Amino acid sequence: MVTCRRTAVLIATYNGEAFLSQQIASLYNQSYPMIDLWFSDDGSNDSTRKIIERTARDWRKGTVHLSDGPRRGFAENFRSLIVNPEIAAEFFAFCDQDDVWDEEKLAVAVDWLSNQPEGTPALYCSRTRIITAEGSFLRLSPLFRKKPDFRNAIVQSIGGGNTMVMNRAARDVMQQACARTGFVSHDWWCYMMITGVGGRVHFSGEPKIGYRQHSENVIGENGTWRARVQRLRSLLEGRFARWNDRNLVGLAACEDMLTKDAREAARLFSEARTGQLTKRISSLVRSGVYRQKSLDQLGLYLASALNKL
Repeated sequence: MVTCRRTAVLIATYNGEAFLSQQIASLYNQSYPMIDLWFSDDGSNDSTRKIIERTARDWRKGTVHLSDGPRRGFAENFRSLIVNPEIAAEFFAFCDQDDVWDEEKLAVAVDWLSNQPEGTPALYCSRTRIITAEGSFLRLSPLFRKKPDFRNAIVQSIGGGNTMVMNRAARDVMQQACARTGFVSHDWWCYMMITGVGGRVHFSGEPKIGYRQHSENVIGENGTWRARVQRLRSLLEGRFARWNDRNLVGLAACEDMLTKDAREAARLFSEARTGQLTKRISSLVRSGVYRQKSLDQLGLYLASALNKL
């Protein structure tokens, strides 16, 4: 039984008029009754703000708030929402501007979160249904079976931000971490930090969201062979290494927040990125870091061997 406590939905928008109304309708149709919407608009020049203003007049499940984003990209827009001290709730959910939520999406997440120990940072995420721009089903996102853990999080994000819901303790962690540093993407950083401080992460194999694919996606889905080829290209071109650079800088800024095991894993992973080949491979093995799929795990060792980790 879900305890009805207030949930804040954090929505970063930019020129989202094409699909925003459908996304908002799916929020209004949630079975969970107490929902506040917090929009941060990054300078839209279409009708996005008008849609939000109309929503504020019609919303009956809670309150609606609109702020101006920092205009430095989607990651900084979500960061501005995470650190916003005015946002108060028991639970916090990220929301994209172009998806469709199942009616029970929030209720299922809150049910799991409500059963976690009081004061323990906890994060729920899940698979998604990949849909076309018109809303037709394409496929399911990958099913990840290995345990969510910092040693996975440091090299892979398993849950899209649009599936994530966290409790207040997790949000407190993220507020502190995001006040210290930026990040590559908000979902990856949340997975990294919540596991890094010893919190709990649950990845559900049951999708509760339609993840819309269209020409304006900032980040598309990553479960296809085309996406695998793109990841290999990113590795060879050094993009993966640049992401790791940023992540390790962020982790260093938050080192005092991490558990001893997380600090050691981060140290060994950092060692696996420099020095002689044998030292790099040895440090990678000892770090225990892993990706969810065997082929992607081989990619880690390839990256280390090529000195592109």
